[in-house]
Amino acid sequence: MEITNPILTGFNPDPSLCRQGEDYYIATSTFEWFPGVRIYHSRDLKNWSLVSTPLDRVSMLDMKGNPDSGGIWAPCLSYADGQFWLLYTDVKIVDSPWKNGRNFLVTAPSIEGPWSEPIPMGNGGFDPSLFHDDDGRKYYLYRPWGPRHHSNPHNTIVMQEFDPQTGTLSPERKTLFTGTPLCYTEGAHLYRKEGWYYLMVAEGGTSYEHAVVVLRSKTLDGPYELHPDVTMMTSWHLPENPLQKSGHGSLLQTHTGEWYMAYLTSRPLRLPGIPLLASGGRGYCPLGRETGIARIEWRDGWPYVDCGKHAQLTVPGPQIAEQPAASRDSWREDFDGSTLDPELQTLRIPFDDTLGSLSVRPGYLRLYGNDSLNSTFTQSTVARRWQHFAFRAETRMQFSPVHFQQSAGLTCYYNSKNWSYCFVDYEEGQGRTIKVIQLDHNVPSWPLHEQPIPVPDSAESIWLRVDVDTLVYRYSYSFDGETWHTVPVTYEAWKLSDDYIGGRGFFTGAFVGLHCEDISGDGCHADFDYFTYEPLTK
Repeated sequence: MEITNPILTGFNPDPSLCRQGEDYYIATSTFEWFPGVRIYHSRDLKNWSLVSTPLDRVSMLDMKGNPDSGGIWAPCLSYADGQFWLLYTDVKIVDSPWKNGRNFLVTAPSIEGPWSEPIPMGNGGFDPSLFHDDDGRKYYLYRPWGPRHHSNPHNTIVMQEFDPQTGTLSPERKTLFTGTPLCYTEGAHLYRKEGWYYLMVAEGGTSYEHAVVVLRSKTLDGPYELHPDVTMMTSWHLPENPLQKSGHGSLLQTHTGEWYMAYLTSRPLRLPGIPLLASGGRGYCPLGRETGIARIEWRDGWPYVDCGKHAQLTVPGPQIAEQPAASRDSWREDFDGSTLDPELQTLRIPFDDTLGSLSVRPGYLRLYGNDSLNSTFTQSTVARRWQHFAFRAETRMQFSPVHFQQSAGLTCYYNSKNWSYCFVDYEEGQGRTIKVIQLDHNVPSWPLHEQPIPVPDSAESIWLRVDVDTLVYRYSYSFDGETWHTVPVTYEAWKLSDDYIGGRGFFTGAFVGLHCEDISGDGCHADFDYFTYEPLTK
């Protein structure tokens, strides 16, 4: 069996790998998207399916007003004592030197839940993890942050003992590691093997310099010695490698005794015509940071990535029977159920009767007009990840606005300051019209402002479509579902990426979704009959 990377395509960063018997799980970060944390399941490490989105109520995750790329950072999933343990950070401020985050722990008897109410685990850092030692004691690791000047960050991994009976942490903090010159030390995990404690951390930041660093010690408290190669995994030394930004590793031993590591990685677009200055010359990654897997071999008591320290497109699978593959192709949601398809997420807050309904008009998603796309509060947006460089997304919408501040349509979205929107609104003297708007680093452009596309009075439904073609994408519309017209505006797909947005504080990926807004105060709604996503063969 051969495994092709990435194993989780589209925005799925910071993987935490966990095993229960012969079942394998990966938990990934979701940042400002709700529900929080996505957990995937596999029985062969090759074929994965989404099985749980555990942080699905406000009592567990209250993100209203959280900044872009705040919310859920780097969850840690583990299994011990007959239950699953999930640690997570809800980041409220992303700016240095503070990056305020609230850390919590929830547990569940099975991966599907029910998940407990959260136990507070302190606010002094991020990327928490839980180590279950062989003697039954438990230890909480994290990266402290703030308020120090960003040029002198902590770069420290701290450990406290955790008492699961009382749900409290020991006040004693032990420093395990203060980082290498790569800096940005975070994402710590502890493991025990053959009398050694192994400390795995991420370093180098979250972009192209990203790396996995490993240390070991005979005692839990240290001192810890560095891996002979210092950096166990990185792609920084191979600028042409198709998998870049490789780091944030998580180890696992299979039930057959083999070792693997999940890690985050990205696939940059590097075709001619893309200006590369902002991305450091390596390209742009609109699919965000994805999840890959590497086979690990042990030499002289140290873990090494099989066949070299860089991320690889294919790796040998474990000695486990390959399972049937879940389809990664066409996806369609007809809104016939009582809940949203798990592929769909909302921004910061749960889908409830403030945002919309699946029951008021059976077979339709009704979205109520709320805040605009640049809001971080109550926004009626239902979206899914881009998982391919070329795809088509489509919807059929019924919408009757009566005020120019009411709109509904289709959006390609990165964050509240970077998106495009093809929508229907109301123009005085004209009635319904189709327009597009783009927000680029919070600067708006309205290419059809002077000549919006009129919607015939007879059009009960309006079909909207977006075609993404690697570097660019274009919106289209139809009034009968058969004859399509392309909106005469071309947008750059690579702009919906961490690399174009810039800085070290943006960590998500491109989404495509449905949106309805109303800032008139009069109230409106839009009904969506279906939503499809179809990969396009190049």
